[in-house]
Parts: sequence; structure tokens; C-alpha cells
Amino acid sequence: MSEQSHTGRLSTLAAALVVARRDFTAILFSRSFIFFLLGPLFMMALMYVAGGVGQQVRQNASRPELGVAMNAADADALVRAQQVLAPRLGPAMPTLVVVRKLQPGEAFDPLIAMKSNRANLAAIVSGTLEKPVLTGPEERIADWQGRVALLTAQALQRGPTDFPEVTLAGIATSTADKTQGQRSTAQIGQTVLFMLMMILAGMVLSNLVEEKGNKIIEVLAAAIPMDAVFLGKLFAMLAISFVGITVWALVGGSLWVSAGNGLSDYPAPAVGWPAFFALGVIYFAMGYLVLGSIFLAIGSLATTVREVQTLSMPVTMLQLLNFFFANFAMAMPGTWVEKAAMIVPFSSPFTMLARAAQHEGLWLHAAAIAWQGLCVAVLVRGGAAMFKKRVMQSGPAGATKRSLFRRAPA
Repeated sequence: MSEQSHTGRLSTLAAALVVARRDFTAILFSRSFIFFLLGPLFMMALMYVAGGVGQQVRQNASRPELGVAMNAADADALVRAQQVLAPRLGPAMPTLVVVRKLQPGEAFDPLIAMKSNRANLAAIVSGTLEKPVLTGPEERIADWQGRVALLTAQALQRGPTDFPEVTLAGIATSTADKTQGQRSTAQIGQTVLFMLMMILAGMVLSNLVEEKGNKIIEVLAAAIPMDAVFLGKLFAMLAISFVGITVWALVGGSLWVSAGNGLSDYPAPAVGWPAFFALGVIYFAMGYLVLGSIFLAIGSLATTVREVQTLSMPVTMLQLLNFFFANFAMAMPGTWVEKAAMIVPFSSPFTMLARAAQHEGLWLHAAAIAWQGLCVAVLVRGGAAMFKKRVMQSGPAGATKRSLFRRAPA
């Protein structure tokens, strides 16, 4: 027969699942969790409304411009054609800016003009109306080729089916621009990961202090192993965190897409968006389990909310230092600083997520996830041992002192 049948108690894993299911259900359908979810959603709604107030101004300020570098007659004809078509095509028609009216025989280099101080100059049309040349980033001019053909046909007063052939002169994105864009993606990923971990890890402490005050921990300790209580609470909080992140992501993503945004507007990470999001979920889970195990161990030392705040403050500050450490390591690739940030379990999730945005290849992430999993197992086991020691002392030790105090008068 199994050990479970001999002892009459559940195994540690089975008991942990029972505790996790109990905590997950209790927290998920509680009013406090609903209000906890509504807080960020309310902020998202305010940001969406505030962003919509000046949306038209921002669109006009940041709308990509199409430069024109032709002789005076062709340039003026193209501008008039744009004025005719713009009311019908709306935002689909690019804003034209005359970069230069060329003199007969004057040479012109579109690449130099593209590197000018005009921040919104996305492409330049040169040549003649009969043979226009569109110069710009390859992904941009491929979309604008048809619009330029329509403009030149209107400028030439041709029929609706007679369009001149537009020659494309693509400019590949420079390595420096690509690197800078991926660095921005890495910084955003690190910041979002840090904020989610700090916001959601606090639920572990509040839930534990509440159950210690209600003596529920003592009841659970009498029925199942304390290690199972620790593991159950930790993984229940992780599951609750994923519920919160899913709700916020769905609502925030809907508002973001409805505002006309898309992933194509942002620099793509080196591993691609699907792998980047998948790694973000994994690294969040690893970082949350590490931080949650420490917070649970701290919660076992506290008896009031005030004590929780006092004891958790050093951990919060240390986690902030780990975030800055990972951010600093991102700027020093290939050095011992980056390697140390990858190894330290508290900074490793932030560092590896930034690396996913800047470097291709997934084998190093597999090794990092395995290492983080080992660190999680060690820290969870250590936190469970501390949790077991402190919680068991709060019950039996207190009872012993009371019984001795009662026997003293006799």
C-alpha cells in the first residue's frame, strides 16, 4: 500500500494542489481581487481618453512625409495632384513636401536628403513624372508605390488606368538603427516585467498575513505538511497573477489596437515577437516564483500588515537594484557584468528577456531557464523550511508558553 494510505494524509504534491485550488478559487472570486483588477484598467481607460484628446494633433505632427525632388514644373504639378486627391483618399495619401526644385542638369542624391534634419521625411520621389523614382526604406516604399503612381498619373492628367511605372530604390535599415530599436524593445520589456512582478508579488504577503491572523494556517498545518501549504500558496498566487495579466493584456491590447497601433510600428526583437512574448511569460513565472518564495518567508515572520511593510521594504529595494543591474548589463554586452547578471537568479529574468530582444538564437535561453528553474527549486525549498519553522513556532510554541503560565500558580 502507498504511504498516503498508511498515514491517512495526502502527499506533499497532492496537498499543495488542494491548497492551490482553494486559494485560487477564494481569491479569484473575492471582491478585493476584482477591485485589484479594476485599478490598472481604470488607469488604461484614463490614458486612452487622454490620448484621444490630442490624437489629431499627434497624427499631424508625426505623420510621415513624402519628399519631392524634381524640376519646378513637375514638383508643382505633383503638389496640385496631391491637393486634388487628398480629400478623397484621406490619411492614405501621404503629405508632400518639396525638398528641392532642381535646375536643368542639377544632380541630386536622395540618400543625403533622407539623412537631413526632417524627422518625418519617410521617402523621396525624384526623377520625372514620366519615370518617377521612389527612394526610402524598403518596407515603406513598397506600400507607397501605388500611391505615388496615382499621384503622378493625376499630375499628368492621364486616364484612370494609365499609370507610370514607379522605380523603387530601397534603403536597407542601418545596423545602428536596428540595434537602437532593439535596445528600446529590450528596455520596455524589462520595465514591464519588473512592474508586473512588483505589483503582483504583494498579494502573497497580504493573503498570508490575513490567514495567520484568522488562525487558518494552524488548521492547515494540522491536516497537511507545511511544505505543501507553502507550495500551494505560491503557485496559486502565480496562477492568479496570470489571470490578472491576461485580463489587463486583453483590455489594454484592445484599446491599443483600436487607437490604430500595431506591432509593426515598433522595432521587432531579434527572436521575433512570438518567441519574445513566450519567453516573457516564462521569465515572469521564474522571477515571480523566486520573489514570491522570499515574500512568503518574510510573511511568516510578520504578524501584522505594518510588520509586513517593514520587512518587505529591503526586499523591494534589492529587487529594484537587480532591475538596475540588469539594465546596466544590457549596455555592456559580452562583459563579465552581463554574464553575472545572467547568473544571479534575481536579475537573470530581466537580463535574458533583454537579450531576447537584441540577439538571435534560443539555446542560451534554454540553458538560462534550466538554471533559473534550479534556483527556483532551491529558494522555494529554503523558503518553505523557514516558513515551516516560523509558522509552527507561532502555534505550538505559543501554546506551550500559555500552558506553562497556567500551571505556574499551582
